[in-house]
Amino acid sequence: MRFFQRYKPGFLDHHDQASGIYKSLFNFRLLWRQSIAITLVVALLPLLVLALIDYRISKQAMESEILLRTARLVSNARRTLTSYLDERKFALNFLILDNSYDQLFDEQRLTLLLDNLKSGLGDWSELGVIDHSGIQRNYAGPHPLKDMDYSHQDWYKNLNYSDADSYQDRIAMRSNISEVFLGFRNTPHLVISVLHSNPFGLDWLHYILRASLDIDRIVTILSQLEVSGEGDAFLINQKGILQTPSRHYGGVLEKLPLAVPQFSDHTQVIESTDHLGHQVVIGYAYITGTPFILMVVKQKHQLMKPWYDTGAQILIFLIGSILVILVVVIGISTYLVNSIYQADQKRVATLHQVEYANKMASIGRLSAGVAHEINNPLAIINEKAGLIKDLFTFRHEYQGDPRLIGLIDSIINAVERCATITRQLLNFARNIQVSVQKVNLKQIVNDVLEFQIKEAGYRRITIAVDIPDEIPEFDSDRGKLQQVFINLVNNAFAAMQDGGKIEIKGRMADNNRGIVVTVSDTGCGIPPENIEKIFEPFFTTKSGKGGTGLGLSITYGLVKEIGGSINIDSAVGQGTLFSITLPLIYPATKGEADASITG
Repeated sequence: MRFFQRYKPGFLDHHDQASGIYKSLFNFRLLWRQSIAITLVVALLPLLVLALIDYRISKQAMESEILLRTARLVSNARRTLTSYLDERKFALNFLILDNSYDQLFDEQRLTLLLDNLKSGLGDWSELGVIDHSGIQRNYAGPHPLKDMDYSHQDWYKNLNYSDADSYQDRIAMRSNISEVFLGFRNTPHLVISVLHSNPFGLDWLHYILRASLDIDRIVTILSQLEVSGEGDAFLINQKGILQTPSRHYGGVLEKLPLAVPQFSDHTQVIESTDHLGHQVVIGYAYITGTPFILMVVKQKHQLMKPWYDTGAQILIFLIGSILVILVVVIGISTYLVNSIYQADQKRVATLHQVEYANKMASIGRLSAGVAHEINNPLAIINEKAGLIKDLFTFRHEYQGDPRLIGLIDSIINAVERCATITRQLLNFARNIQVSVQKVNLKQIVNDVLEFQIKEAGYRRITIAVDIPDEIPEFDSDRGKLQQVFINLVNNAFAAMQDGGKIEIKGRMADNNRGIVVTVSDTGCGIPPENIEKIFEPFFTTKSGKGGTGLGLSITYGLVKEIGGSINIDSAVGQGTLFSITLPLIYPATKGEADASITG
């Protein structure tokens, strides 16, 4: 708070109550706010618009890239799974075409075929031959499934073309890939079945070659997919039942908590919300010739995380830039408006100084005129009073009347007193004019105090002057010196209550090249925070009591003009001391004054 008060620009506390030529040219606070607002709009609006446009474009590009990558991943995975299943289906189709009915119903032959399939393709678990009635007549595998009736299972019903209308329909129904189920083994697996059709339409002559596949290989294929964003790849059927385990949505044969996507011939990518309320990106594809739907689900917030991180860095940079722009704009606007304010204050102060000088000159001319006009009748009164006294002195009838002689002497004394006052007025009037001459410090101080004697007596203020006679006369401007001491004495009177004391002391400077004059009072003193502002124009601690704030400012300027320097030392409740250092030789420039004083 102290820092702000110390460096707070003056126009923020400025309240203009003047009018006419002394009125401020601007509303500085309004000008300050307007300059900041306009500059900030011009500087920040393009920056914020560009940032918003970049935000939207980069977000759309990131989202498009996510959708494109997801679609590419799903398409590649679908091709892989399709190739995997077609390869197994074609292998069974080759076996049923390459082997006769009798060979397939030979148990040893079927076991040999299963061994060949395992050695070639690896993930077969069993092989069986089922007749037209749905009974498994031959079986090779680890389970006792021979003579098992499959006529009631869905995969058998889908493959049996007893309801087909034509031979072409029967050809289209030659093979079937089942959904994943537990079956008699109580183990998740799927079945690939291939029908050996009878071209003569005799149902009792057709049979089915059936093979079981574990889903481990499919699970491995899906787990090896590089799914980003905490993604999950799995298969479901068209009822929404998981055919492979999912990282986030359950195990095999559990219900998927997401909606089954609509059928499409092509890979699709959609955005949705999962059962936990998280935004997800779902890529899916229906695998042709199977009951499976390949699904890839990615957490959108994880996919967008790199963009969020980059956006956060850009946002930090943007906020930092805005803060820098804000500080610079406020600083520059404050500096410029404060410079205008100070220039305006100097203008007003100059007008006041001109007015003050004109008033002083007018007072000087008026004083000279009054003194001149009064001197003439005073001379007549003095002459006539002297003549009357002489007449009274030579006439015997009046010589013995001391009362008349005393009255005449009183008139003569009063005339001499008036003459002294008129001479002081004439001296003051002559000193208004700028002129450099030999001056006596003690005489100037006494002349100034002559005008304060009555007020000092009325207010019981003691004035003490201590100026040694040894202080030599020096070159200076008498009028300006008188104004300096008049202002300081008036300021001391205003700062004191009745019964105070003013001391004016003079001494030679340490280097004997200047004179140090101190004017001290026992007034109220000046707070430390106002010391640095005391010589500023219009700064006053007597606001509302007649103070204009120009007296000490003018005094400071006059002291500088005659080549001197002025300092102040004050304590609240104890008083104030002004110290003025005056050069013995009136300088042509301020640089010469400083050199003459400092030696």
